[in-house]
Amino acid sequence: MALTYQQLLTAVPLVLRAGNVPNIVGDAGIGKSALVEEVADQMGADLFTTVVSLSEKGDLAIPVPPLTNDSFVETKGYGRLANVQFGYSETLIRIIKDAEAHPGRTIIWFLDEFNRGTAAVQSELMNLVLQRRINALRLPATVKIIIAENPDSTMAGFGDREYAVATADAAIKDRTVRLVMTTATVEWLAWAKRTGINQLVINYLTTYPERLSILDPENLDLHPTPRAWERVSRNLNQLRQLPPADQQSLAADLFSGDLGTEVGVSFAQFVLAQGKQLNLEAIQTKAASRQSFVGADEATKVRLLREWVADDQRAPLASAAGATAFADLLDQVSPDGQFAIAQAVGGQLDQVIQPMYELAKEEPAGPVAKLYRHLAEIATHGGQH
Repeated sequence: MALTYQQLLTAVPLVLRAGNVPNIVGDAGIGKSALVEEVADQMGADLFTTVVSLSEKGDLAIPVPPLTNDSFVETKGYGRLANVQFGYSETLIRIIKDAEAHPGRTIIWFLDEFNRGTAAVQSELMNLVLQRRINALRLPATVKIIIAENPDSTMAGFGDREYAVATADAAIKDRTVRLVMTTATVEWLAWAKRTGINQLVINYLTTYPERLSILDPENLDLHPTPRAWERVSRNLNQLRQLPPADQQSLAADLFSGDLGTEVGVSFAQFVLAQGKQLNLEAIQTKAASRQSFVGADEATKVRLLREWVADDQRAPLASAAGATAFADLLDQVSPDGQFAIAQAVGGQLDQVIQPMYELAKEEPAGPVAKLYRHLAEIATHGGQH
């Protein structure tokens, strides 16, 4: 049995409200950290994260000499702790200070990659997770703990996994609520649209939903995961700023570095094909291309409309047909992109602005006048930010 991202958004707060510790189990890159961030946001909680796999024995309990009175932090109601920078102690100090400053606010301490820490580190965390105290310090009641683990081969349904994990102590298994996380492409795509994932990534995974996450126990090399697709989206945003020749030469290797060769090359071909299908002449003259424009990524939209501004002889903005088509496409661009386009129009005073202005005076209710006013509003609004 497993729960999707949306189901876990309900289940994790439920477990926390019951006074228990959720243990989110899922493959690397599936979105456990993003889930916890959204849970904290929905609960109005402050979030502190510790990556257990990066911690060493003694980070929590052993202070670093020499110590003076200034090396210790006295809390108002929760005990005394050595201020050991960069370890758990530093995080605990920030948590306690936050709890004292905001007594009624929920705090979530997320212990990520819990079972990728050594057995010694996990042992140090036992009292913290199970007894809510370490040495003389106890956690405030407002602090809720969430742990996350990668599956190990002893867990039901994960017999083929080979993560470098230390099998969790039986007490942890018995005293936490294991919530197994699975991927659901429909849910991830809905999240991607809300968070600004590049439209080409969304389009590709809509066409090939099974490629959101591929786990091949026989091949432990790179493979697609939800987290990998997030990185691909950010890299793609930057790649689309380069000249077409550079995009052509870099795309396959760039995407393969996150997705593995098979999916990386496939996605690169998909991206480069989009660029060939959508060009200035196509969106100026073909209704089908203007429909494809809606699904293009933001960088492509801005680039094409700026090219139109720089060369509008085929479909002048000072014409009813050109202004109508341009205005429809402009509505498909983000506010920041619209501002960039309005600035480009402003730089074409003689070629674009003046002809539009003259026609707008003659036909104040026409499409050219409407576009002229709209661009002026965008330029004014954008300049205020």
